[in-house]
Amino acid sequence: MSDVLDDAADGRPLLEMRGIVKTFPGVRALDGVDLVVRPGEVHCLLGQNGAGKSTLIKVLAGAHRPDEGDIRWLGEPVSLANPDASITLGISTIYQELDLVAGLTVAENIFLGHEKSRGGLVKRAETRKAARSLLSRLGHSEIRADREVGTLPASGQQIVSMARALSHDTRLIVMDEPSAALDQQEVKTLFRVIRDLTAQGVAVVYISHRLEEIRQVGDRVTVLKDGRTVATDLPAKGTATSELIRLMTGRDIEYVFPDRPQADATAETVLSVSDLSVNKVFADVSFDVAAGEIVGLAGLVGSGRSEILEAVYGARRPSSGTVTVDGKRLRAGSVGAAVKAGIGLAPEERKSQGLLLDQSIYQNITVSSLGRFARAGFLSGAAERASALEWTQALDVRPSGVTRPVRTLSGGNQQKVVLARWLLRDCRVLLLDEPTRGVDVGARSEIYTLIRSLAARGLAVVVVSSEVEEVLGLVDRVLVVREGRIVHSGPATEIDEHRVLDLVMEGSAA
Repeated sequence: MSDVLDDAADGRPLLEMRGIVKTFPGVRALDGVDLVVRPGEVHCLLGQNGAGKSTLIKVLAGAHRPDEGDIRWLGEPVSLANPDASITLGISTIYQELDLVAGLTVAENIFLGHEKSRGGLVKRAETRKAARSLLSRLGHSEIRADREVGTLPASGQQIVSMARALSHDTRLIVMDEPSAALDQQEVKTLFRVIRDLTAQGVAVVYISHRLEEIRQVGDRVTVLKDGRTVATDLPAKGTATSELIRLMTGRDIEYVFPDRPQADATAETVLSVSDLSVNKVFADVSFDVAAGEIVGLAGLVGSGRSEILEAVYGARRPSSGTVTVDGKRLRAGSVGAAVKAGIGLAPEERKSQGLLLDQSIYQNITVSSLGRFARAGFLSGAAERASALEWTQALDVRPSGVTRPVRTLSGGNQQKVVLARWLLRDCRVLLLDEPTRGVDVGARSEIYTLIRSLAARGLAVVVVSSEVEEVLGLVDRVLVVREGRIVHSGPATEIDEHRVLDLVMEGSAA
């Protein structure tokens, strides 16, 4: 660690990337990108989906080799030919889509590939002890080292990934959307850990779509647009949000929500949830959603918000309570019954739970409606493509066309594909879990407008979001969830952000 502090003291850049170019078939992902990172700083990397951020960090991680450009480490030219070369230098990368092995324990994941062993045998007790030490350093000693990592919630898995990064002799940590699955308290812990690391001379490259985080944790900012560096060395705390948005998008965008229509007291109830409970997860949850209404669930990660949606969708079997759509009670714990009744779910983990990434756009849209495309026992691909094209055009999915793999789309356009799937089924109830997670600032307003327009067509919409501002700005009515119970229900216009935070932290009833 003393070497890291010495590097910080002599003023040399830790990392210099100059003129980095990376081309894939038909796409120039990076077109001469520059990035300079100093020891002990938090360098924020901003850009819309498709700007080149992911490709750049994969070059840095040794997963991609650049076609052109120069990379220097402490002033010396280096070749990051593979991930091992990057790790050997002291570069650790935590990707947004966590690459943990679900069947292994927390400790085994943390030390995967560099196990503590002797004579070819893994020293399990020493591995668990070292894992516990790293988890304690991150403020999460409650995560058991011998627990199977696949049983942890998204926030717990994020912490394990951070512990794995710290298990190496790390001098630079790249964090791609590290707060996406964390609640506010966990974000504070994350920032505390980052400050501890930078105080020791470790550098952090921090990627986030949450611009308010940049001001809290960042030192300098580099902005990418269309594979090019459009600004660098910007002060994180001294650059206006409007300027960052202008640099990212090339235009001025106001971070605004669509107009909230006047409540329709005559609208019929579409979704009714009564005394719904799942043992040890949430209890006695009741709410109604009318046609054209958007209801938001606000609360901390782990409060039961997502699990409530899963139970309504039939993915969790409730221990008690009922779900009714258009007056018809659904069979408990049956996804098939929920889908048949017109309930659609866009899950929090869009890529792993909501999409078939290697399949085409049209196949992702039609997968829940294949029966309507069957002709004499065979699927009509032409009919599938035609129907999918109609919805991608209606939702303005970009780029156009429905035969490309869905993984090639940006986060915002992938979310539109998930929505198109349920609209194709004439969905009556739409459940949206973190609908703008991983969506850039330019596409967020588009998603908000789309959600509001779907409600205007008569859908009943339920939204879960970790961002209180998003809940209050988008929805008509807010349900605040704490420790598995609804502690507040009322119009969004009658509660502010401070009151919501008070409720989720203290649990006082309203």
